[in-house]
Amino acid sequence: MILARQDGGSENRRPGAIRWMANLAEIARKDREMKVLVTGGAGFIGSHVVDGLIALGHQVVVVDNLSTGYPENLNPDARFYQLDIRSRELLRVFERERPDIVNHHGAQMSVRVSMQDPLLDAQVNVLGSLNVIEACKAYGVSKLIYISTGGAVYGEPQYLPCDEAHPVNPLCQYGATKHMAEHYLFIYRKLYGLNYTVLRYPNVYGPRQDPFGEAGVVAIFTQQMLGGQPVIINGSGAQERDFVYISDVVRANLLALRSGDGEIINIGWGKGTSVNRIFQTLKAITSYAINPVYAPAIPGEVFKICLDPSKAKQLLDWQPCVTLKAGLASTVEYFRSHPNHYVAHSFSPADASDLPAPVQSFDISHAGSSLRHSLPWEPIACPQPSYPER
Repeated sequence: MILARQDGGSENRRPGAIRWMANLAEIARKDREMKVLVTGGAGFIGSHVVDGLIALGHQVVVVDNLSTGYPENLNPDARFYQLDIRSRELLRVFERERPDIVNHHGAQMSVRVSMQDPLLDAQVNVLGSLNVIEACKAYGVSKLIYISTGGAVYGEPQYLPCDEAHPVNPLCQYGATKHMAEHYLFIYRKLYGLNYTVLRYPNVYGPRQDPFGEAGVVAIFTQQMLGGQPVIINGSGAQERDFVYISDVVRANLLALRSGDGEIINIGWGKGTSVNRIFQTLKAITSYAINPVYAPAIPGEVFKICLDPSKAKQLLDWQPCVTLKAGLASTVEYFRSHPNHYVAHSFSPADASDLPAPVQSFDISHAGSSLRHSLPWEPIACPQPSYPER
């Protein structure tokens, strides 16, 4: 089933909406207006990418099955289709919308699920991605921006920070399936001329991150601390990840609209931060008074990982600029301002009971307007990004 909705001219006041930095005007000047289809555009990262694209004046179409995304995250100025990326109906969306560019965030992103149900993981991340790639080929999409994982694809690093030449030896099925789509993109560029850029993500955090997902350690800790609940740290807490704030990641996606053709590019700081440090920093910000509870490490996860951003600087003119302290503070402020954002909303791909029925031409009115809010925080502007002390 396809559901779609679009509102024009509405002020973007959904939970966690970021007022975009003035230095993005430089990106806008270099881009013509395009239609961009974003899979996973109701999710944490995808919804912010949608906001950034719309802020630059692009038309945006969102495809999301709402299995892990939230209707509240949807930008009212985007056309929305509730649809699984594995569905044959995806071709109908491409036929109708004819996007210039596809930004592919839709995925099965749980390491645990990939190990417990590897067939499901492969169906979504391999067959679903191939379905998207085939649709791009069929309808003449000029470029596909594919979101991969730098945190899981390299496995236990042989050296740090990992650059793009590092061997790919994933320790979990999720890392393997995300990497598989990279091979398909190479093939489709060689055989059919489909242009692409692959962005290998670090640990992304910020407003709208789901505190009930396994990957969002910042959101999980923040939610638990603000609620006075025990915080569980899997493993010793000495494990390190490359934490990058959401607005920096969105900027990389916007720059990839016109740069990085045919390339795989790491997004990261090039430095690791321990889970224990994340805990201590959030503890200070939230005035949390309880010591953490340590539990066994999660199988399939690497101990330390960070991603070399040199290629991103060279090809995209991208560097991260929001410091860890500033990013964590803004994330805490978001959860303080929106304590019930994720409490009452849980969707499965077939659960559309809270959404209005479609009307002619697939348009439906925007639901959940009362849930639109603004985040009282403005990102740090970085016209000349550098690598400050984190």
